[in-house]
Amino acid sequence: MRFDGRKPDQLRPLTLELSPVRYPEGAALVKLGDTHVLCAVTLQEGVPPWRRGSGKGWLTAEYALLPRATHSRTPRKHIEGGRVKEIHRLIGRSLRQAVDLSLLGERMLWVDCDVIQADGGTRTAAIIGGYVAVALAMHTLITDGNVPSGVLKPPVAAISAGVVNDEFLLDLAYAEDAQAQIDLNVVMDAQDHFIEIQGTAERGSVPRSTINTLLDLAATGIYDIIHIQREVLACNGIEV
Repeated sequence: MRFDGRKPDQLRPLTLELSPVRYPEGAALVKLGDTHVLCAVTLQEGVPPWRRGSGKGWLTAEYALLPRATHSRTPRKHIEGGRVKEIHRLIGRSLRQAVDLSLLGERMLWVDCDVIQADGGTRTAAIIGGYVAVALAMHTLITDGNVPSGVLKPPVAAISAGVVNDEFLLDLAYAEDAQAQIDLNVVMDAQDHFIEIQGTAERGSVPRSTINTLLDLAATGIYDIIHIQREVLACNGIEV
């Protein structure tokens, strides 16, 4: 058993609240254990200059850790660092795999992911909630007849996996991540395809077999997450 009572291959409790705020075209509050992230999608007509005239849309993401999302206050001027920009790009790359941009028309999707409370896995939680928020925004466009139904692709999800005290663990909380020998953030789609793998060996090199085991562990968690995403969306009339 882990410090929070979970088995090694067990996710933290995951909930997805749809439309927790009024104004975005799509929004979801994701709670992955004690990590809580608000994901909001803004739909905007037009695309960046380099995309104009292509007939295709674009999706980009922004990520922010609110000042008191952690034990001590993080000054706002320190929030926009290199780590944050890297997470912007990760979320954007991941969620672009959830939309057929060639069917979107020249429209822009902004996905804002704000961490309300952090306990490890904030970027993976943002991707989980970000997909659901994007699905809500796309559902409105589809229902209004502005885009074909194929614009929304099957779910995309992410989770961490790592080795702590020589034990393989799924979905690391902060206390585990802080002492991990190696940890990965893995993004996959519902077709069992990898979208992104980020990893660091914190205490020396590791054999390939360790990576393979971690990828298999992450995949099992992602299957469960995608099932939850589909279940929540289906309750709101959205089949993915």
